[in-house]
Amino acid sequence: MIPSTPCPCGSGRAFGACCGPVLAGERPAPTAEALMRSRYTAFTLRDTAYLLASWHPSTRPQDLALDEQPPPKWLGLDVRAHRPLADTRAEVEFLARCRIGGRARRLHETSRFVKEDGRWYYVDGDLHD
Repeated sequence: MIPSTPCPCGSGRAFGACCGPVLAGERPAPTAEALMRSRYTAFTLRDTAYLLASWHPSTRPQDLALDEQPPPKWLGLDVRAHRPLADTRAEVEFLARCRIGGRARRLHETSRFVKEDGRWYYVDGDLHD
């Protein structure tokens, strides 16, 4: 992705100043919300290596297949809430929209994150209707 293009996460910043350096491993996500945004961007780019690396080992799957046909066209991310619960725990509620085979889909989740050794990790989440 070109660094000057708008970041898919919807922050309003350029990819090279937003999620790009996090996905490239140049710096860790500074907050749980930033990690969630970078994970959304990784889904749009189908970056399974980053998604697995940013998933906490206690809940991370062995592999992650993003081979849906047709692939989802991600349409946008709305971060509804970022709740720090402690220095090393946080929740992020978000709504992600996509289109799969012409059908609109929504993913509304409250995700849990932990910070270990200076890095945030996705743990799990609760889906909302």
